[in-house]
Amino acid sequence: AALDRKKLMADPIMVTTIVVLITFLTLFILYPLAILLVDSFYSKNGLTLDIFKRVLAMANFRTSIVNTLKVGFLVGILSTLLGLLFAYVEVYVKLGKFSGGLFKVVSMLPVVSPPFVLSLSMIMLFGKAGLITRFLLKIYDNNVYGFWGIAIVQTLTFFPVCYMMLKGLLKNIDPSLEEAARDMGASRLRVFTSVTLPLILPGLGNAFLVTFIESIADFANPMIIGGSYDTLATTIYLQITGAYDKQGAAAMAVVLLSITLVMYLVQKYVLEKKTAATLTGKASRGRMLIEDRSVTIPLTVMCSLIAIFVIMMYICVPFGALFKTWGYDFHLTTKWFVRVFQKYKGLKAFRDSFVLSLIAAPITALLSMIISYLVVKRKFKSKGFIEFVSMLAMAVPGTVLGIGYIRGFVKGVFGTGFLAGLYGSAAILIIVFVIRSLPTGTRSGISALRQIDKSIEESAYDMGANSFRVFMTVTLPLIKDSFLSGLVTAFVRSITAISAIILLVTPQFLLITVQINEFAEKGSYSLACAFATILIVITYGSVL
Repeated sequence: AALDRKKLMADPIMVTTIVVLITFLTLFILYPLAILLVDSFYSKNGLTLDIFKRVLAMANFRTSIVNTLKVGFLVGILSTLLGLLFAYVEVYVKLGKFSGGLFKVVSMLPVVSPPFVLSLSMIMLFGKAGLITRFLLKIYDNNVYGFWGIAIVQTLTFFPVCYMMLKGLLKNIDPSLEEAARDMGASRLRVFTSVTLPLILPGLGNAFLVTFIESIADFANPMIIGGSYDTLATTIYLQITGAYDKQGAAAMAVVLLSITLVMYLVQKYVLEKKTAATLTGKASRGRMLIEDRSVTIPLTVMCSLIAIFVIMMYICVPFGALFKTWGYDFHLTTKWFVRVFQKYKGLKAFRDSFVLSLIAAPITALLSMIISYLVVKRKFKSKGFIEFVSMLAMAVPGTVLGIGYIRGFVKGVFGTGFLAGLYGSAAILIIVFVIRSLPTGTRSGISALRQIDKSIEESAYDMGANSFRVFMTVTLPLIKDSFLSGLVTAFVRSITAISAIILLVTPQFLLITVQINEFAEKGSYSLACAFATILIVITYGSVL
């Protein structure tokens, strides 16, 4: 260890990088959260619990906690089950070309589309003027808003995350374990419940918690389809924009943050370790796929129906922007697109969103690669701190971060000087984009780097290259796929972000997601769809 430290100290570039990183993470993740804590425990009369007492006395806040947990649990369970169904069918069942392709599309869709697209299409298909409810089923007063609306939309948005997580786990199970049970006469169901399920249980728990955290931190869907059903994220937003109660909002944010943090810590330190322990080594040989028609047909039909439904929901949005009046006049028209650009400064909204995301993406990709490089390849004292804080951003809901930034960088500790000027500038929006996408990039970077043998880099050091040179010429080329996917993911996540941004964006910047949210709230769904369609085109273009 002493030798490692000596090697590190002799490397000024490395030391500078570490110092800059720690400063960045402290300033933009820990400091805003610390300010929230101070805000909610500290008033004019010193330390107090009065702010919490006041907030907890509000009936709407207590209701929103119960609401949030209800939705979170249901969405967590449904998404995990759906994800498991899809993953099982993909790994164990012999699929036709059509259904195989369908699944790939579905697993990609929610990752690259804006978070509230499904809420829009849900209202347009099942709302009062919904295509399905009004025209096919002749139901004229269907209420799509509220608990079930949020739960269905969030489940359809988040289950592909579970599907991707569980697919990897199922692929790693050694087929010989299951085949041995089959040879001893166990039925397929028995093999699944007694062999497969116990092996992936920690993985299922992991998937449940990830979606649970995503669901309770989600702001966009409850905002659009929640109606009068308030969740914590929307209550906090309304507390600051409607009631102008910054301290109350800070206390609410602390409550939401503590729920997500507890879940995050359980997921990270209990379940991830268990998942890794049950599945060791690669599968020794190929798995014999199930070809028995009594199994394949019902499973494939079920999955294909869900998949087609999800794809239909996404297709609904561009049509929403092309019909004259959704639900009444189905003549095709381009008037909504024209209106977006002529009347609603569409071009400015796209330029602002595009430029800010374009600046944030490479910064995020590079930062996450540097962090993962330090975490995997270097030994130094503050390594744990860097890893924990950069991953912490996963557990911090966007609205919480937004309020932390308002409190921290408007007046905050730095009432004057450099950081006070951040609020309302482009820089703060770019920083939020970077912080929000950092954990995803860091994760993929860490897994890519763990596969690289140490000796490759060591030989470069022995030939006299410094750490910067080694990183640029040896490490980065080896993980360039991971770097590029991090770049695209960061761009897509930035351009589709809404929760933290909506509190920080000032009138000088127009962002697409904020516009969509605004029009959807007013009920001008055709305009919201026109904005959303162009946004989907941009994100798909970048992914392709």
